[in-house]
Amino acid sequence: MSRIAGIVNARDSRENSRLLTDMLVAMGLGTSGEIAADSDGPSALGWVGKSLGGAFFSRRAMSRRDEPQIAVVLDGCIYNRAELNGSANGKKSDAELVAELYLQHGFGGTLKKLNGDFAVALYDFRDRTLWLGRDRLGLKPLYYRQGKDPFDCAQDRQFAFASRPRALLTLPGAEAAPNRKFVALFAAAHYRYFDNDPEKSPYEGIAQLPAGAMLHLKGNDARVFRYWDLAEQPDYGESEEDLAAAYRELLFDAVKIRLRRASRPAFTLSGGMDSSSVLISAVSQTGNRQTAFSSVYTDKTYDETDEIRSMLAAAVDSWLSVKIDGPDIFRLVDEMVRLHDEPVATATWLSHYLLCREVRERGFGGLFGGLGGDELNAGEYEYYFFHFADLRAAGKEAELEREVALWAKYHDHPIYRKNLAVMEEGLKCMVDPLIPGRCLPDPRRLKRYYATLDSGYYELKNFLPAMEQPFWSYLKNRAYQDLTRETMPCCLRAEDRQTAAFGLENFLPFLDYRLVEFMFRVPGHLKIRDGITKHLLRRAMKGVLPEETRTRIKKTGWNAPAHLWFAVESREPLNDLIRSRRFRERGVYRVGKVEKILREHYEIVTSGRQQENHMMFLWQLVNLELWFRACVDDVRDGERSRERFSADSVQLQAVAGD
Repeated sequence: MSRIAGIVNARDSRENSRLLTDMLVAMGLGTSGEIAADSDGPSALGWVGKSLGGAFFSRRAMSRRDEPQIAVVLDGCIYNRAELNGSANGKKSDAELVAELYLQHGFGGTLKKLNGDFAVALYDFRDRTLWLGRDRLGLKPLYYRQGKDPFDCAQDRQFAFASRPRALLTLPGAEAAPNRKFVALFAAAHYRYFDNDPEKSPYEGIAQLPAGAMLHLKGNDARVFRYWDLAEQPDYGESEEDLAAAYRELLFDAVKIRLRRASRPAFTLSGGMDSSSVLISAVSQTGNRQTAFSSVYTDKTYDETDEIRSMLAAAVDSWLSVKIDGPDIFRLVDEMVRLHDEPVATATWLSHYLLCREVRERGFGGLFGGLGGDELNAGEYEYYFFHFADLRAAGKEAELEREVALWAKYHDHPIYRKNLAVMEEGLKCMVDPLIPGRCLPDPRRLKRYYATLDSGYYELKNFLPAMEQPFWSYLKNRAYQDLTRETMPCCLRAEDRQTAAFGLENFLPFLDYRLVEFMFRVPGHLKIRDGITKHLLRRAMKGVLPEETRTRIKKTGWNAPAHLWFAVESREPLNDLIRSRRFRERGVYRVGKVEKILREHYEIVTSGRQQENHMMFLWQLVNLELWFRACVDDVRDGERSRERFSADSVQLQAVAGD
């Protein structure tokens, strides 16, 4: 795992190198790196860490010869190297390949040719132009900051970019001022709305380059453009059998090209279709069973041990279960927010964090997972409502009634009921019947905890989430929303930060852009049929997955028993946090409302009554407060990132000009 950073329009090359060194050290990867600095101009790019893609610096970049004068740094890797430049590019790094393609096709043309998970920066010394680019789905992060250098008398605006916000906070004049809108949403809204604006970050002065976008900087003019997006296209008309075969081929290839770049890979495994399909695809491609890791719990609410067993004989050489019971939430969350530079969206990621630690301790170098499968295959329970809306919009009332009946038969729950009345109520809340395809934010989920927010900190009552509508289908627009503004962005950041923290490369085959484009042309009835989700994936995996796994209807959901953590093991520390002076004086929450919710959560969990508890709200509260303390308060008190990591942990080699 590598990290990249750069700075443009600073004072001079020596100052660039010092500032850039601070940025790289702040990202905390304790292996070697490099800096390329413009010897007669104000720019520098840097790279640090163990990178699959490597870093490329034109050794003549600072000369006055006629050779190409460019520098490239890249975090991540490119999977389609062979088709881009034949077998001759095998000895070149991914960054060198990007440099060659740029000279032939320009920056936007280059990004369109790449299949990979990457954040890349290219500086063209010939005209002092900076380009930034991020992969189509945003697996690799990239942030930037543009501001006046307080020590520079010139009017140039200093521009800097980095893989993590923490690096940008080391720069002169940077402040760890929180983005109040983000804080308010994290405090009092559902996690789906934290990333509604893909260009923002948790920090007021730091922006994020959106997935599938590139940035061009010339002088003080920074402009962001999209080079890839999903758009309405006709649904496939091929037979179900042919589409299942095409799906299987694409998934197999997405796994195969990632295995080529993986060093001693391991696989996450739950009881569901997504991680199981990735794992079995690897077995099919290699002919060898693989090592799998799973989070398991004594509490059976979210434990999937029994469901996982059906995969062991068919696909697993060694199964390592990571048991997570009564974790030290406050210590672990403090560790996590310092690595993330932000509060962490859901309790699931605490389990993933401990799993990543175990994977690394066992000596593995890469981790494969099934993230993205739910979004592509309509795997979440809420997707039923949008499929129902499409059926109604098409006038298919008989089919709608049948699907609702089967939905209720297979998935009814004492708390989360499934029946015709629930379907009708859900459609009233979540879809616009007058505008085909227009999804609405669910007000029940969005506003459930608004009353806990102190309106003096930020007023949320007029917040209206952006809901894009590139398709005529409600179901497709819901999946698009999740990929771009809701479930996926926070999950990808968590995957990236946590695998990087333990020196692991992260591989998510379902987010191969070819699979994504394919599934957005698959009609809804091939995603949800007979009250069961992931229909086409189930067909594609017939004869590949064990039948018990392939035909399982029950969906536990990837989650963690945080309801018990906050009602039992961590109840008193949570009470102490809420009573603390720092929490109360911060002014984010209405403390009385929070105390009432904590009491109610305890009563619900300990009584065992069938009622929705408050574990997600409490998880968000703990994360938000510990993030404030570690990443906002400490920085304001002068405890900057440079002081958190030993400068000796990063060896930087300056590249001198000819």
